[in-house]
Amino acid sequence: MKIGNAPCSWGVFYPEGNSITPAAYLDAVARAGYRVTELGPLGFLGQDPIALGAALRQRDLTLAGAAHVHTLADPASAPVLIEALHRFGRLLPALGARDLILMDESEYYPPHAQGVVDAAGWRGVIRMIQMAGQLMRENYGITLHIHPHVGTCIEREAQIDRMLDETDVSLCFDTGHHGFWDQDVLGYMAKVWDRIGFVHLKNVDPAVRARVLAGALGINASFDQGVMCALPDGAVDIKAVLALLTRRGYAGVVIVEQDPAIGASETPEALARRNLDFLQDALRDALQ
Repeated sequence: MKIGNAPCSWGVFYPEGNSITPAAYLDAVARAGYRVTELGPLGFLGQDPIALGAALRQRDLTLAGAAHVHTLADPASAPVLIEALHRFGRLLPALGARDLILMDESEYYPPHAQGVVDAAGWRGVIRMIQMAGQLMRENYGITLHIHPHVGTCIEREAQIDRMLDETDVSLCFDTGHHGFWDQDVLGYMAKVWDRIGFVHLKNVDPAVRARVLAGALGINASFDQGVMCALPDGAVDIKAVLALLTRRGYAGVVIVEQDPAIGASETPEALARRNLDFLQDALRDALQ
């Protein structure tokens, strides 16, 4: 099992306009003790595999793959997705990475109907997913993993079940997004174990989540309020997740994603280090 981190833990959600430079991010994630990183938004770390490969090797880092957000519920956006997929396809294998995570864009939906699609809209989402999976597999030998995301049409267990039934793609299981709706993280992982090909580790602040579940706080606003908290501090039993992964012989990548809250008392690097220390302790316990 390889443990990595991602640029989103430093608040990097777009290729440009971030508060940290690509070189500073790579320095920080390496200083925090990680040897694996995701790519981040397409373009943030550059698209020259030679230059990026050198930057990774300089810091003893390897690339685990990339995560990409797209408006899957908008059929007119398919050409944009196809263009991005080919860019990933040219870059990732050159850096030894064969995994691409795809998730729906929550900000596409209006606040009063987040994640709501009609029957035609759902069919369009499934077609987009199938197209993306086939394109990456047949052209680049890359495995596509669908990442359920709060505020989209693939977030609840019934929706994930339906997506898995209607496609042949892998699942990127995210502990935080699953736990956001107080769903059974460990039970669902066991249920769909054969489809899990990638894992994202997050945790959920139970107090902030309670405000969302009570209708007192919106989904998007909850992220600013720190709904995705440090791994040791939340409602999801991350140690039990690590124990399950170890017991089942999971040999893939787990990526820590620490969405930063506004006014957080810890720096992203300090949080990254604390999360890694916690996971290393949990792994030692799981192996005993």
